[in-house]
Amino acid sequence: MNATVGDRLLVHGNTVGERDRGGVIIEVQDPDGGPPYTVRFDDGHTALVFPGPDAVIVPQ
Repeated sequence: MNATVGDRLLVHGNTVGERDRGGVIIEVQDPDGGPPYTVRFDDGHTALVFPGPDAVIVPQ
């Protein structure tokens, strides 16, 4: 999984009733575009994310 700043990270809910979450990648730690990523989620909080198999990068 590789990303660049400005791409969107979508994390699908993995249990019934859990909503998907999305946000904009604002920092990529690895020079080759690998995780971890600093993500500003749509609800306003920012977190360091190591995406799992339930995550998708949407290039911008």
